[in-house]
Amino acid sequence: SSGNHALALAYHGKELGIPVTVVMPVVAPLAKVDKCRKFGARVIIEGAHIGESKTFAETLVEKDKLQYVNGYDDPPIISGAGTIGCEIMEDVPEVDVVVIPVGGGGLIAGVACAIKTLKPECKVIGVEPHFCASYTAALKAGKPVAASVQNTLADGLAVPVVGPHAFEVARHYVDECVQVSEKEISLALLRLIENEKMVVEGGGATGLAALLPGGPLDRPEFKGKNIVVPLCGGNIDTTVLGRVIERGLAADNRLVNFYAEVSDRPGGIAKLTQILADMNASIKDIYHERAWLHTSVDRVQVKCVVELNGKEHADRLKQALLDNGYPIIWKPTSR
Repeated sequence: SSGNHALALAYHGKELGIPVTVVMPVVAPLAKVDKCRKFGARVIIEGAHIGESKTFAETLVEKDKLQYVNGYDDPPIISGAGTIGCEIMEDVPEVDVVVIPVGGGGLIAGVACAIKTLKPECKVIGVEPHFCASYTAALKAGKPVAASVQNTLADGLAVPVVGPHAFEVARHYVDECVQVSEKEISLALLRLIENEKMVVEGGGATGLAALLPGGPLDRPEFKGKNIVVPLCGGNIDTTVLGRVIERGLAADNRLVNFYAEVSDRPGGIAKLTQILADMNASIKDIYHERAWLHTSVDRVQVKCVVELNGKEHADRLKQALLDNGYPIIWKPTSR
């Protein structure tokens, strides 16, 4: 487990007096690892991702005579996830669409089974990160297969192979599955912090990420519908949260970087900063570079990072710089 399932087992193991061993990958957030240890679990860090951790955990069953509990493919675990679907129907009986994050497939399998049993016309849609689209790969192959895994903000969803039990259930009940980018996930986290005052981890925010403007579920047929999005996970490292907020601000055009060419004479940078001040741009960082500009010996390049109010503000600032004759490279690292 990258952490959430491990935390659940560790907590209940402590409450019930049952020794718990959890195997976590090296990319597991430190906050989750530390909490598991505080709950008294024996924590083993093994594997580059959840798939490798799972392989190692299975060796402990025979070696240490332990009972293995899979976090996303154990039938009782899938059934437990189904209770979320039951609660959704109890609390929001008029629901039209349920959007569920997908990792190993256990959560969406349980929820989709419950939702479709109680209200067959309700759509159930899965969302997974581009950097680990294992459910999509399984759908294409008709069975669980290994998908490529890259480090993602949605660490809890980075399962290289979906569970066979979970997949067999989900494929019959889930209407479709879409993918979201790291940029969309970071923007969703920022929206939740600013608008809902909620701290959610990357995996828990993928459902919202798909629904935000420009996302794969930003569709006309969903406008005005009753959509339920479980925010399933709030364990995120403080340091990661800081980086995510900055990436979210950048995705929202509220943090912009650019290069501008200015005179190397006294006052050259002052004129540039005056324009930034006149445009109400707050300078977060500025770096003066002489060595790598070869257009003219009396010209230098300045890298600026500025805080703005959004896309319209960014467009106005860019145009003001161009109108004042500044050669600029706008957002050179954006994708």
